[in-house]
Amino acid sequence: MPVEAVVFDIGNVLIEWNPERFFDARLGAERRRQLFSEVPLLAMNDEVDRGVDFAASVSALAADHPGWAEDIACWHDNWIEMASPAIDRSVRLLRALRARGVPVFALSNFGRATFDIACAHYPFLTEFDQRYISGHIGAIKPEPRIYELLESTCGVAPAGLLFVDDRADNIAMAQSRGWQVHHFEGVEGWADRLVAEGLLEKEEAE
Repeated sequence: MPVEAVVFDIGNVLIEWNPERFFDARLGAERRRQLFSEVPLLAMNDEVDRGVDFAASVSALAADHPGWAEDIACWHDNWIEMASPAIDRSVRLLRALRARGVPVFALSNFGRATFDIACAHYPFLTEFDQRYISGHIGAIKPEPRIYELLESTCGVAPAGLLFVDDRADNIAMAQSRGWQVHHFEGVEGWADRLVAEGLLEKEEAE
């Protein structure tokens, strides 16, 4: 079936998401590994992505791990530094699709507050036709509910959706539901896929 709409993940497709890199620069790789092994930062972040309050979650984690409190606070205070920079060519591809009249949707794991921060820093995140953000929905990829909501409200049949994401588990769930998928492993391959699908001309995908 021809692609009727393109569904974008955001982290590591449109903007880089790499908290490990931030903490490597702050603490050094060995100390960062110790932090991540002793403090459930990523598990806390999953709960924020489900809609739990961002600031309160970071504060509670810091209180539970006072020896790391200053570093844990960075997850809140320096969050945008972990979610940067933009992947410029991916942004150009998003805008080229919109210029062609192809509907573009966002399907991404983000907290409510963190998505507001990201939108203020990256205005292109406001340019989607529809946005499905986990913190507003109360479910995260690859849980079925967030995919179901998109299917029931976007106006496009699952077989007409082309979903790009950097995580294999998220891709597998979409594929199991009949979506067309692209595992993002670099912007060159994503650009080539959009050209191959006839959604963009090669010149537009540069």
